[in-house]
Amino acid sequence: HVQLVESGGGSVHSGGSLRLSCAASGLSDSSVCMGWFRQAAGKEREAVATIYTGSGAPTASSSWYADSAKGRFTIARDNNKNTLSLQMDSLKPEDTAIYYCATRPISACTFETLGRTNYWGQGTQVTVS
Repeated sequence: HVQLVESGGGSVHSGGSLRLSCAASGLSDSSVCMGWFRQAAGKEREAVATIYTGSGAPTASSSWYADSAKGRFTIARDNNKNTLSLQMDSLKPEDTAIYYCATRPISACTFETLGRTNYWGQGTQVTVS
């Protein structure tokens, strides 16, 4: 079965950087949609970034970012290691949240479609002060 395990969260000062990782297992298809969502205290879960890696060329992928993440965050997937990452730079206090990794074996890789997946990690806390 699919298992997602996040790591890399922590506490940083405003302007700092963190790199989140998500180790995925049980994925039966290399063509999958993966992404990061976050949920701040008292707020609804929101999408941060998604990436679709299709079968074919190893570097073939498409990624999308929420407006709040554009220019500061970078999502990437290492197909060989089945690892998803999120490099977060220029962090702001409003980035404070629990960050979740998600995956779904679909080609229509949007925030909405991925948000309806049943496959989520346990979450990792990011605190920016």
